Amino acid sequence: MSTPTNTPPEKVPDPIKAKPLRHPGRWILAAVLAALVIWFVIGAARNPAYGWDTYFTYLFDTRIATAALHTLAITLLSMLIGVIGGVILAVMRMSPNPVFAGVGWVFLWVFRGTPVYVQLMFWGLLGAIYDSINLGFASISLEPFTSSAFMFAVVGLGLNEAAYMAEIVRSGISSVPEGQVEASKALGMGWGQTMRRTVLPQAMRIVIPPTGNEFISLLKTSSLVVAVPYSLELFGRSMDIAAALFEPVPLLLVAATWYLVITSLLMVGQHYLERYFERGATRQLTARQLASLADAEGTIPGNVEIVGTPERKRR
Repeated sequence: MSTPTNTPPEKVPDPIKAKPLRHPGRWILAAVLAALVIWFVIGAARNPAYGWDTYFTYLFDTRIATAALHTLAITLLSMLIGVIGGVILAVMRMSPNPVFAGVGWVFLWVFRGTPVYVQLMFWGLLGAIYDSINLGFASISLEPFTSSAFMFAVVGLGLNEAAYMAEIVRSGISSVPEGQVEASKALGMGWGQTMRRTVLPQAMRIVIPPTGNEFISLLKTSSLVVAVPYSLELFGRSMDIAAALFEPVPLLLVAATWYLVITSLLMVGQHYLERYFERGATRQLTARQLASLADAEGTIPGNVEIVGTPERKRR
């Protein structure tokens, strides 16, 4: 009887130590850009045309802070009108009723095809065009509405925003699978119930992130309400002070600083809002696919689940 021979165990190979590729061009470009930024900052700090003394004097002025609150109020109210109007217009565009679809298309054609500055100027002149509505048996005065420049600014921006929100909502509705609509019809729901109870709640995951971008864009667009004219918001108030001081540059920097701070805070809120609505939207990728995606995007996505590589079928 032969005795078994002891075979030596296989030697485990050492782990591969990969060295990242060197990119000296990136460091050179970064150094050049940093030098340009430093050169610009030093030059601006020494340039008396910027009026830094006036800038720091009026940066926290109560009139500027109050104007910033007016800007936020205009933005919030206009966005509310835009979201409600956008949902209504999106539903009208996708309605099987040709009248609703036609009215929605015409609204988008007008408000997306004309500059918002022109629209705001028209709203400011509305009081000179219509002073009352004559119904034949009665006349309704429009003076309480036409005398409020704040109301014109909110309505003008809100209706313009509704045209853009309609396309965002429509894209979110289109992203809902057809099977969801068919299942709702099988349960006996009508078209309106299907949109309200099935489609719109699921579309919110697609709609919410770009809505944050629109809100930030609307905050900056509110500076155009001087066309109404309404000058109590941030840009208009800054220009009023600049006209009294004959120093437009430092007051423009004051307004730009306030806009930058507010938009930065909104961008942080948008980031966490997008992370909240990304929950449940997990993509399954293999380790190789994740490495390729991270290399392309420059960062590792947070909504990815790593799965094993599928085995190839042998022939």
